Amino acid sequence: MSIFKFRGQLAQQSAKHQAIMITAKASEVLSFASIERAGRDGQGVLHGFQRPQISAHIREIREYLRTDDAVLPNCIVIGFVEGIKVRERSDGWVEVSIDANSGIPGYVIDGQQRLTALAGLPEKDFKLFVSLLVCDDYEELRRQFVLLNSTRPLTKALIYELLPGTDGLPARYSSRSFAAALTEKLNFDSKSSLRGLIYQHTNPRGIIRDTSIQTVIMRSVSDGAIRELPESKQLAGGFKLLSAFYGAVRQVFADEWEGHTPKSSRLVHGAGIQALGFVMELLVGRDGAQTQEDFARGVAVLKGHTAWTSGSWRFSDTEEVPWNKLENTSRQINGLAQHLVSIVRRESQREFKLVSLAESAEARRVRR
Repeated sequence: MSIFKFRGQLAQQSAKHQAIMITAKASEVLSFASIERAGRDGQGVLHGFQRPQISAHIREIREYLRTDDAVLPNCIVIGFVEGIKVRERSDGWVEVSIDANSGIPGYVIDGQQRLTALAGLPEKDFKLFVSLLVCDDYEELRRQFVLLNSTRPLTKALIYELLPGTDGLPARYSSRSFAAALTEKLNFDSKSSLRGLIYQHTNPRGIIRDTSIQTVIMRSVSDGAIRELPESKQLAGGFKLLSAFYGAVRQVFADEWEGHTPKSSRLVHGAGIQALGFVMELLVGRDGAQTQEDFARGVAVLKGHTAWTSGSWRFSDTEEVPWNKLENTSRQINGLAQHLVSIVRRESQREFKLVSLAESAEARRVRR
């Protein structure tokens, strides 16, 4: 029978949660709690939330724990949604029963590196302070993980990936939630032109930074094309829009896109991705562009006027930036955006004049 019983102290901190402090051996904790690392299944659905192991840090902890006078006063935090029962006693203590017969019910919220280090020391079954947090559902468990770790050096990529399935967070997180959800869809939907190309915690092989795409999305939501969509259609509509636009960019600048990284092409660099977002807004607002074909016609006028992989960008008579010196800073992104937008406007007007002249010439020929 894999049932673990403990006596602990209940701290009634919230009406929605139970927080209980117990002491348990490392082997016991490892038997009823798992370290569920963030990843994706075959359909691209996010599961888990823990960051990767930090091998050097784990080795340091393990070497320390091998010493005779080692102590670990910091508690391990384990979250539960089910598989745990708490019964209050008359003497102020509580009895805790954890049922692991049908699987491991607990999730490590904090202390994964310490616990992993202890897993490699079976000869020293360390006794730990363990804080048990009983939550109503998995969403609440994930929210507590984000909040408890928000002051730790968790990667922004992991935090942002967790946002779409997490409500009730501070404004600095929730304001990016939509952008994170749309970025996730662009990265994992089979119909996306950017599928698998966006770097995220669960997709480290991606070449385009998720924060760059999110910036384009947030700008469009606040003052652009996505803002004009009904709120209920912004996710689906935003997906179609961005997939079509960057599909067109990939099509028109195939030589500067395919097989490149941000170091070899500024087209897939944060500066290029964000600056092109302004071109997308211009083409939607001016031409009503919606499809990849629509955007390809608008983007095509930039051919011959760019320096994605060689040459220099001339932003003004006094400013020239070598292609590989273009950086992901507000100043250079804005400079590049203004440069690209001005080219699209100028070349489009030139094409319009040529077409008008050709039509006038044809009309005169017909009249004769």
